[in-house]
This record gives sequence, C-alpha cells and structure tokens, in this order.
Amino acid sequence: MAKRLTCDVVVVGAGMVGAACALYAARAGLDVRVVDRGPVAGGTTGAGEGNLLVSDKEPGPELELALLSARLWARLGDELGPQAEYEPKGGLVVASAPETLTALQAFADAQRTAGVAADPVTADRLRELEPHLATGMAGGVHYPQDAQVMPALAAAHLLRASGARLLTGWTVTGILRTAAGGVAGVRTDRGDVHAPAVVNAAGTWGGGIAALAGVRLPVLPRRGFVLVTEPLPRMIRHKVYAADYVADVASDSASLRTSPVVEGTAAGPVLIGASRERVGFDRSLSLPAVRALAAGAIGLFPFLERVRALRTYAGFRPYLPDHLPAIGPDPRVPGLFHACGHEGAGIGLATGTGQLIARVLAGRTPELDLTPFRPERFEQADTDGGDT
Repeated sequence: MAKRLTCDVVVVGAGMVGAACALYAARAGLDVRVVDRGPVAGGTTGAGEGNLLVSDKEPGPELELALLSARLWARLGDELGPQAEYEPKGGLVVASAPETLTALQAFADAQRTAGVAADPVTADRLRELEPHLATGMAGGVHYPQDAQVMPALAAAHLLRASGARLLTGWTVTGILRTAAGGVAGVRTDRGDVHAPAVVNAAGTWGGGIAALAGVRLPVLPRRGFVLVTEPLPRMIRHKVYAADYVADVASDSASLRTSPVVEGTAAGPVLIGASRERVGFDRSLSLPAVRALAAGAIGLFPFLERVRALRTYAGFRPYLPDHLPAIGPDPRVPGLFHACGHEGAGIGLATGTGQLIARVLAGRTPELDLTPFRPERFEQADTDGGDT
C-alpha cells in the first residue's frame, strides 16, 4: 500500500508566489508540500521580467504590500547572494511632454506620503542616470527602491530554501473536504495529499482551483509579450519606462495597450515590454503588439534600432477585476487560502504575500490588514449589484 502523504499545508502552484508561501510557511514551523502540474516557474513566473516595483503603484493596499515585499526581497537578496540575480538597481520613469511630467510629479508626490522614495529628475539630469536615453525628454522621477530578479531562478531558490517537498507533474483534480465541509487536502492525478490547509497560489489558473472547492474567484488571463535582445554590455542602468505605463496597468480595457518598459539584465540581454490585452489563453504571436514594443523601446533608447531581437515570449497575468490580488483565508471553505490574482506584479509582491499567508496559517496577526484582499469580495459585489 502506498504511503499516505500528509502535511500541514499544501501549496498549489510552484511559481514565485507559491514559492514564497512555501518559504515563509516552512519558516513558521509548518510542514509544506508544493504541488504543480508542470515544472517550477512553468506558468506566469517563467514568462515574466522579474520586476520588483513600487514605482507603478498609487497609495493604497497594493503599495503597502509592495513596500513590505521590497523590504523582504532585500533581505532575501542578501541571503541568496547572486543566485537569484537580485539587482537593487532602481527605476527611472520618464515623461516626454511637460503635461505628462506634471501628472507624473503629482503621482510621485502622493507616493512619497506613503513611504516611497521618489526623486525628481530634471531634463538635463536624465542622461546622467541613463547616458543612452533619447534626448528631448521633459524630465522624470527616480525610484531607488525598484529592483529586479531572474524570476525562474529566484522561484527555484526560494523553494530550495524552504525545504518543502516539491511534487511537480501532479495535477490537482479536486479539493478534499471533511464531513464538516473544511479542507482536508487535495486530490491529484497521482494520489491524494492530506492537509488541513490548502493555499491556492495557482496564478492565472487560480480561478479553476477555487472552483474545485466550490467557490468563485474571477481570475482572468491578461496576455503580455516580452522582447529579448542579443546580449549587450550594460548600456541601460535602471528599469526605464514611460509615464503612461502606470495608466496601462490600471486600465480595464480588453484591447491591446502597450507602453515602453526597457531594462538590462545581469546576463546581458535587454528585456522590452510591456503589452496588455485580454484574449483568453491565446498564445499566438501578435505582430502589432511586438512591433509596438520595439517602436516604444527605440523611442526611449535609439541605439536599440541597431540591436537584434533574438526572441519574444508571451505570458498570462492573473487579472482580477479590481486590480488587487486575493490574499488570505476563504470564509466560504475553512482551511482554503488564496494567494493569486497579482496581475503583472506577482514577482514583486510574492514575498509580502507569502509572509502574510504564513502568519495567518501559524495563527499570528498579519503585518497588513487583509480586508482589501479578501477573496470573497467579488461574491459580495455580485450580491450587491456591483457595489462593495
């Protein structure tokens, strides 16, 4: 007879958020299993740029989570060393026109009141920070708290540091329940894993895991492309993006939206984003999206016109209608926890999310108020006719 698999917590999803949940839960003294139908970082994490950002978030719950996560990432960066390619290189947001700069400066003023370091940069100083930046920009804001990791490496190292048992290639097909209706573990195509707590960290597929437990979590896929150039000397020092990127992140539009986001990597290639569109799980190449990314990047850094793009890849950001992730216990199913719906910010927000989940699992008070992230809030909106 096969040995019965039991533990304290099953984390569904071996991406960055799942890895962080496993790490902090294990450090809270819990026995953790991580289950994923694919490999480590095989979903959204592996298709990301590795951004750890505070610069693109307005004051509110998500920014508070980003600031907590940034502090935790800095500690993990010291702990992991160069293994995860953690780079606290800072971000530079640039405005091409005076009116855009005025809006950017007002945005930065509000962020500073919430604890963000946001330093104004005049037009004549932009090229001190980025010597190859296009001329004629109106100015910008420097965000020293922004950082970057290599996401697949970082997720793998967080999982290794957690000591959690990793069950890759195991597809979750059901949520086991007790007679009283609480969680008793997960059913998979390779056997059951028993635990009194299950963490849904399945990213874009988090809605499907929630449905297995009989609850609604309206996670939608939002496709994005990234262009990858040939390896270059370090010619771009920061994460550099246009001020209209923030509006694109907050947009509810299903149609294609692009705004230039450009950054170098420790390995040499330059990563170019960002596009957003809701097309379901269609992975087919969109030439309009890729052309718009290339044109936007060249507009920021003209030298890129002479650089070869080696490949492009697509990923699906786990999008929730109010642009906030679902984090915390689900009162509809005792023992079910959610840690998904971070859209394009999951890499950066993973550490804070993992710590918050671990504290609740261990019966401790979380560092942030989880009310804005409550997973059942969409059910309330349906009942109230859309008002929360």
